[in-house]
Amino acid sequence: MTDFSKRRRAKKKISFEDFAEQHASLKIRLNYDGVKQGEFFRAILDAYVNKNEHILNFIEEYKKEKQIHSDEKRAKSRKLVQKGKEVTTKFALNEDEIESIFDLIAEEHPDL
Repeated sequence: MTDFSKRRRAKKKISFEDFAEQHASLKIRLNYDGVKQGEFFRAILDAYVNKNEHILNFIEEYKKEKQIHSDEKRAKSRKLVQKGKEVTTKFALNEDEIESIFDLIAEEHPDL
């Protein structure tokens, strides 16, 4: 998981609506698992943004089921994610080093 605590950032509120029955089921499951609602959504968001393999597989299945994107586009996305992992492994870059690279690029090219 990404440690955003080191960075200064503005908070944003994320909200959506669902049916009361679904909300009640969520609260029951969260209580059973001992997880707070905010903690749950932040964990899912972090896993999605950081390309957690389990979440990516779930999203891929969801997109297939809901016919979001073509099979070809989903395959292309899968290949790009895999290629990104290979590049990260090849250059042995950790999160801090990658962040450093982006900071340098931002300093050199503030218009980007």
